[in-house]
Amino acid sequence: MNRVSLEKIEKKKLTYDQLTNRMDPSQFPFETTADAGSLTGEMIGQERAVQAIDFGLTVKQEGYNLFLVGPSGTGKTTFAKSKVKEVAATKSTPSDWIYVYNFAHSDQPIAISLPPGQGVIFQKDISEFITEVRQEIEKVLSSKDFEQSKVDIIQYYEETINLQWQDLDDLAYNEYFQIERNSSSLMAIPLDENREAHTEETYRNLSNEQKQQIAEKTRELNKRLTEINRRTALLERDLKKSIQDLEENTILETIHPYIELLVKKYPGQEKLAEYIMSLEKDIIKNWQDLIDSHMDQEEDLFASLLQKNEKKDDSRYHVNVFIDNSEVKGAPVIHENNPTYTNLFGKFDFKSAFGSLMTSFSMMKPGAFHLANGGYIILQASDLLTNPYSWNALKRMLKTGELRIENLLEDSGNSVVSAGLKPEPIPVEMKVILIGTIDIYRLLFTYDEDFKKFFKVKVDFDVEMERNDEHCMKYASFIHTYCKTQNLLHYTKEAVGRVIDYSTRLSNNQNKLTTCFHEITELLVEANYWATLEKAVSVTAIHVDKALKERKQRSNLIEEKINGSIEEGTIMIETEGEKVGQINGLSVLSTGNYTFGQPNKITARTYIGSKGIINIDRESYLSGPIHSKGLFILSGYLQGEFAKDHPLPLAASITFEQSYDMVDGDSASSTELYGILSSLADLPINQGIAVTGSVNQFGEVQPIGGVNEKIEGFYYTCKLRGLTGTQGVIIPIQNVKNLMLDEEVVTAVKDRQFSIWAIESIQEGIELLTGYEAGAYDPIHGYPEGTIYHRVELRLNEMVQWFRKNGSNERRQSECL
Repeated sequence: MNRVSLEKIEKKKLTYDQLTNRMDPSQFPFETTADAGSLTGEMIGQERAVQAIDFGLTVKQEGYNLFLVGPSGTGKTTFAKSKVKEVAATKSTPSDWIYVYNFAHSDQPIAISLPPGQGVIFQKDISEFITEVRQEIEKVLSSKDFEQSKVDIIQYYEETINLQWQDLDDLAYNEYFQIERNSSSLMAIPLDENREAHTEETYRNLSNEQKQQIAEKTRELNKRLTEINRRTALLERDLKKSIQDLEENTILETIHPYIELLVKKYPGQEKLAEYIMSLEKDIIKNWQDLIDSHMDQEEDLFASLLQKNEKKDDSRYHVNVFIDNSEVKGAPVIHENNPTYTNLFGKFDFKSAFGSLMTSFSMMKPGAFHLANGGYIILQASDLLTNPYSWNALKRMLKTGELRIENLLEDSGNSVVSAGLKPEPIPVEMKVILIGTIDIYRLLFTYDEDFKKFFKVKVDFDVEMERNDEHCMKYASFIHTYCKTQNLLHYTKEAVGRVIDYSTRLSNNQNKLTTCFHEITELLVEANYWATLEKAVSVTAIHVDKALKERKQRSNLIEEKINGSIEEGTIMIETEGEKVGQINGLSVLSTGNYTFGQPNKITARTYIGSKGIINIDRESYLSGPIHSKGLFILSGYLQGEFAKDHPLPLAASITFEQSYDMVDGDSASSTELYGILSSLADLPINQGIAVTGSVNQFGEVQPIGGVNEKIEGFYYTCKLRGLTGTQGVIIPIQNVKNLMLDEEVVTAVKDRQFSIWAIESIQEGIELLTGYEAGAYDPIHGYPEGTIYHRVELRLNEMVQWFRKNGSNERRQSECL
């Protein structure tokens, strides 16, 4: 067998300075962040997002609303609020909106816009106007001039009516009749010669002719009575109309000067002027609603005609200041945290009356969209979509350009609710800013045909940014600003360096910094706690390290339990020696807020057969689709590498030993392939080396995720068992840039107690694991003798020969099975 040269092995080994990228604190021009300067609303490392949001907030055409996309913690909401407020401050303040009573259609309140701040003023003006008008009406209707005019009218009609009755009385007297009046009827009573009313006896003594004459005269007088009654009724109606005209003309003369002053106070407001004129007409017509009691009336025939009705509700004269922008500077910016339908689109308040719930235009309350009209509103997409009606109502508003307030209880068929109001809609002009994840964006873009029409500006927030001097200095300014606003101790430049190292670790790239600032702020708070506990004047690198250590200690219970099981041998992981078909793979486990690496023993056995590679985990329904794909890929590699002239009569079984949970991901596909090659070549694998990396069908090793956690997980396992200096981890060469290892691991590599190799191909990996040359294929001679692949090829050829002799029996046995 051809041994791999030590030089070749060492060439693949990473040096300790390749395992991390520590920040040099001397690059900072300050000693503590107290002198680092503040951030002034700047978004660090999000140039693309800043440009997009500037564009979206500036363009005025319809449909250019914004959707901010990115994972939680990238500062989307904070930056959106800051940026929108900055832009809004340069805009003009939008109009106030009031709702007033519609005197023509009482169920359709009228919406009127006024310059900002004038809604409250108009409400006050109307209130004062009503108060003054009430006083003036009571004053003028109780004045001597008005009473005299009313008396003159009444006297004129009384005299006219009395003359008619006098004529009738005279006619009756001449015909020996008397007109008798009572509260319920009028009667013509015949008289005798002495002008006394006939008794029954005197009437009975009359001749038939006399009785006939009395009857004829009675009929004639009754006709005259009926005619006078009709004329009297007409006169009484005219009297009522004349008094009503007198009252209305008097009230008109009284209140019109006030009306003119109101109209002149709001020039150019045609709709408001129309309302004021309608208000005047209604007051003139229903002035009784404004006074508490009617003036004293004389007790005469017409008192009942002038009696005042009971006092009515005068709330229709109120003004509902629906949107008041008197305190708003620039355009409004609203961030609605609970986007229910009523919180967004307003609601009707109700009061109980006669067994049902009643409302009025004065009980209408605005929603967040009303308050944001003319400005900007910020909403969380997930909250919006989980509230019934909100999303469809938002789209309807954007489509129609109108903002309506509606009663959902009526739509639900609630019989005890009576609103019946359909307020006039308000025209809408605002920018809607939605904030959500990429999954929500894709869902809406794919399944909601209206979404792309109304949210044309996508603002992508990245999770990482370049690690350069400018961004590192801005990170320091961010720490300064956060410490100042949260009343934390300032950080030394060494501590800032540790925070930047932690940020790089979170980004999984030596040349990047994370933009998930919520994780950074958590570290800032926790490090400040330990510094405060020690009564330090500043947060140092020691406190940052302490915070990271304590955070790990709070969360790594499961990791310690697993390590304990490995140490005592319950979980069978070998870190020394050599074994055929057995290899240490690496996986990543997450407990929610903590992620750690764990070694897994992977075993492979090969034998003659036609079933190919059997994934035991898949057959047991413990394998995910990505893991299964990885196995199909390595099967393709084996077929392409060793079945150039004939099919492979190969059967193999492969599994994660002592794994009872779902296995997914393809980062173990190269590891599994090494196990199969070891089994076929009958060459042992160094158990002190763990492997991670996926593979393609050409044997190229591909990068994987969680490389830091995987390396550290195997290192701590080896540490439990005892470091030998020959242990280490093989990773894809593309993952070198992702390394930000714990300082203890870096030190172990530096002291040659632990090694990390970076490879590009399966051949390189199998050489490191076995210590033998893999061999390069020659089209004529095949693989060189003494190489791993030559041994594999020999074993496969033996299988082919056997299968050619016994394949039919094997197939028959398979059919019987």
